[in-house]
Amino acid sequence: MTPPAALDTGTRPRAPSSGNGGSSGSGGSSGSGGSSGSGASSGSGGSTGAGGSTGSSRTKFDPLSFRLPPELEASVPPEGRGIRRDAVRLMVARRSQGTVAHRHFSDLPQLLDAGDVVVVNTSATIPARLPAQTAEGRPAVLHLSGRLPGGLWVVELRHHSPGGSGLGPTTPWLDAEAGAVILLPDGGRAELRLPASADAASSGPVRLWVATLELPRPWLAYLARHGHPIRYSYVPQEWPISSYQTLFAEVPGSAEMPSAARPFSTEVITRLVTRGIGVAPFILHCGVSSPESHEPPAAEWFRVPPTTAAQVNAARRGGHRVIAVGTTAVRALETVTDPGGVIHPGEGWTELVVTSDRPIRAVDGLVTGWHEPGASHLAMLEAVAGPDLVAASYAEALAEGYLWHEFGDSHLVLP
Repeated sequence: MTPPAALDTGTRPRAPSSGNGGSSGSGGSSGSGGSSGSGASSGSGGSTGAGGSTGSSRTKFDPLSFRLPPELEASVPPEGRGIRRDAVRLMVARRSQGTVAHRHFSDLPQLLDAGDVVVVNTSATIPARLPAQTAEGRPAVLHLSGRLPGGLWVVELRHHSPGGSGLGPTTPWLDAEAGAVILLPDGGRAELRLPASADAASSGPVRLWVATLELPRPWLAYLARHGHPIRYSYVPQEWPISSYQTLFAEVPGSAEMPSAARPFSTEVITRLVTRGIGVAPFILHCGVSSPESHEPPAAEWFRVPPTTAAQVNAARRGGHRVIAVGTTAVRALETVTDPGGVIHPGEGWTELVVTSDRPIRAVDGLVTGWHEPGASHLAMLEAVAGPDLVAASYAEALAEGYLWHEFGDSHLVLP
């Protein structure tokens, strides 16, 4: 399959807020990952019904318009808050029971059964953020979103925000034109060729471009020397690329981290395996995330290997559960699942957008993060969990101070 024009995807749309997102605040989680909010159980197993607690602090969740308080935007990795990766909070939502419970990610092995399979993305995050300037000398930042055949790339050009400098806060550069030359460090350059989305080309402002890159050395070596991890205004300081890698990272290619797997630790994986729970790999390279509300995910490159297809099919035949780690796993598996529910090996570009209008065939549950208002991935979450349980989970997460974004807390949806 040839790659489609649009590649403006990512795992998580971003709000422009620059709140501190620390480990405490109004209802924020404590340094150990415990809840400090009122009205819901916490610790190892408290739960509430699908409507959340009956207290007045619980508000109706609207996936298109709920407000994310700035203090719930995680601004530093868990390690920077003094806790382990696997000590982040984990809300457990059970669709059959209509309940939510508050745990920690390290409890995950206890929540799954022998024979279940956890499907994880082995794409590694690349330092895809480059300092740049236009041919006229205007300072800029270039985000590399993904590689295309023929040596082409999808890129996002960004302005520095007022008062910004270096690799500080940026905003999308929406008035660039085809043919613009972007100067990069060490004599590198990029030329914007055409909009990455046909819709963008016809509607005016263009955020993502197909570009040619001329670099003085192979792209991985070049990025290792000059690139930085992509970050947004809610993360005010630089963190090393290791902070943006999951334990499964193996194949470089994601512009932004497949962050649902970030809380996995060696200890968690060891306990999964010793309990007889399978871990099956796949690859899906994530592009830059969309800052536009309601902007659907476009095409991403993926690979589901034969061993993973066989492992998942065997689990399903045996009556066991398949738990996708991240919306990337749902998208990749559903792309290669036939109407009878059989998963096939495959690779290429997936354009699949999973919503509640399309039945889920490949997975039974999902480990994910917390998505912003209007994020397209909320439609996928509703397809797995159902709208009522999503509403209950998000109302509870807001009331109990769960943390959002790639350095935040986790959400486990079980049948």
